[in-house]
Amino acid sequence: MATTSAARPESVPGELPDEGPDPSLIEPGASGPLPRISDDGREPWRVYARAFDSRDARPRLVVIVTGLGLGPVATEAAIQRLPAPVTLAFTPYAEEGEHWARMGRRFGHEILLSLPLESTDFPFDDPGPYALLTSLTQEENLLRLEFLLSRFAGYVGVVGVMGSKFNANDGSVRPVLQALRDRGLMYVEGTDSGKSVAPSVATEIGLPRAMADLSLDDVPSKAAIDGQLALLEDIARERAVAVALARPYPVTLDRLTAWAATLDERDLVLVPVSAVADAQFLP
Repeated sequence: MATTSAARPESVPGELPDEGPDPSLIEPGASGPLPRISDDGREPWRVYARAFDSRDARPRLVVIVTGLGLGPVATEAAIQRLPAPVTLAFTPYAEEGEHWARMGRRFGHEILLSLPLESTDFPFDDPGPYALLTSLTQEENLLRLEFLLSRFAGYVGVVGVMGSKFNANDGSVRPVLQALRDRGLMYVEGTDSGKSVAPSVATEIGLPRAMADLSLDDVPSKAAIDGQLALLEDIARERAVAVALARPYPVTLDRLTAWAATLDERDLVLVPVSAVADAQFLP
């Protein structure tokens, strides 16, 4: 039975030891701790990556559950119920982001920070008070980025959310991606406008990246999710790698849990997002 944030167990069956973020991968920032490359060259995206056997030649499937950290019931359900290879993305606006991220790591999940970006429907689609915007200067966006990155520690990188306007503007997105690279992080493209330059810029500057191929639960029903999971498998068989985004809806968690248990028999493997860094062809 999942617990609420008011009753945090010291130990839950299935948990891993939690040693906390590596101090050598953190530097003090104006608003909190920031990720950094260690003095001996270790990068957070590699250090915090979930172990995966790179010799496994089966088609690789990635599922990233976003929108975590604001609703305690949904967040704990995702952390505790989903298979450990599912990657979890936590919002920077969560009041207890560090608590949720540490719990996610204890259950074996790889962690991402959701990076709120301006969409073409802004301000109707509101990415929050610290979103990166095309109307801001480079310096203003980088200051906002530092604030967002300092909300909690121990993540492999960020996933861009919304972002259809911001990521189509090279002058806006390039400095942000360079800052992520310089901090040893990974970038996941989560927008679906088809106009984003972020993946190509990331490749150009040497920032590890991945790109979402589809969303699983835009229609949150059993039949629709199962159909998207089948499509995800088709993409993986064709391209060797497929990446999906999902939300922590109860029906999504149910379908993902049941689906993941059947992958071995179909010669497919569920992997954390770090296992597909730079493995997808650019559009």
